[in-house]
Amino acid sequence: MGLKTVNLGVRFLLELCALAALAYWGSQTGPLAVSIVLAIAAPLAGAVLWGIYAAPKSRHRLRGARRLIVEIPFFGAAAAGLAATGQWLLAAIFAAVVVLSEVVTYGLATDADALELK
Repeated sequence: MGLKTVNLGVRFLLELCALAALAYWGSQTGPLAVSIVLAIAAPLAGAVLWGIYAAPKSRHRLRGARRLIVEIPFFGAAAAGLAATGQWLLAAIFAAVVVLSEVVTYGLATDADALELK
């Protein structure tokens, strides 16, 4: 199994973890009614944006490194949400794995075609 295959699996797990982190942040924010709404709305908004601009089969998918326009805020919001709820260590670990995955995805690419995750 190659590095690209392993990284694709890690990226998928990171996407799921980001959605969970957004839901957790929402559930810990504000009074009960607000936390319920945010626990649903935050990951839903993240999933919709990811689905439109970063999902492999999306018609509007951003190509190559331009996808970072979506990835950085998506993963950054998840890490910030964890930190805001006091989960500093988890936020740091998550952010470190995201950065490592992004380096593998984009840093090792040698041409435009190599940036396409299929």
